[in-house]
Amino acid sequence: MITAAITAEKFFELEREIIESGMGSDKDSFEVIRERLISPPIMTPEEFAREAVYVILAGGFRQVVAKRKYSEIVPRLYDGVTADEVFAMFHNPNKAKAIAMHWNERARFCSGFYARPTAERRIAYLSTLPHIGQITAHHLARNLGISVVKYDVWIQRLGIMDAGLSDTAAAFPLEPRVQAACDAMFGRLEAQTGLPRGYIDVVLWKACQIKLIELS
Repeated sequence: MITAAITAEKFFELEREIIESGMGSDKDSFEVIRERLISPPIMTPEEFAREAVYVILAGGFRQVVAKRKYSEIVPRLYDGVTADEVFAMFHNPNKAKAIAMHWNERARFCSGFYARPTAERRIAYLSTLPHIGQITAHHLARNLGISVVKYDVWIQRLGIMDAGLSDTAAAFPLEPRVQAACDAMFGRLEAQTGLPRGYIDVVLWKACQIKLIELS
């Protein structure tokens, strides 16, 4: 159980344990995620849409389920797809409609993203797209190559623990004090490890998911 600030030494220990356990991935491997954040690519509309589809599937579902549904749905997208056809594969009407819209409008959504000149404006733009909320926008931004923190419940709790904020809790929408605590934690680890904060976020999230970190 983690009860004190996470050090660079502890971070690298967690990273090593995760990779050695074969759990070092989100949709992509830790290596791919790290390199994408160090050297962000310019994605095609199809690549952009696939990343959006994955984070929509991942929201509220276990990662293993999201990855399985993603592998089933994506090949069908290239044949042209309607919301009803997506719904037949994944019985969530709101997500099915959003997935079909992201694929069918992929050129417009992708160009709209790259037309924004800063990371902050690109993330804000993502949050306006179908079924992409504040937390999902950060997840999608990271998968597109922006080194940003997702601020989900586990990361919020880590930031709270790291800052010793015993009088607050993880919440949505994200509380400014909690975001500041998370940002301070990631800023420190980024400086100590030389790694992008978006990658640090992935490793710490996975450590919480597989219970290498058990929060009190």
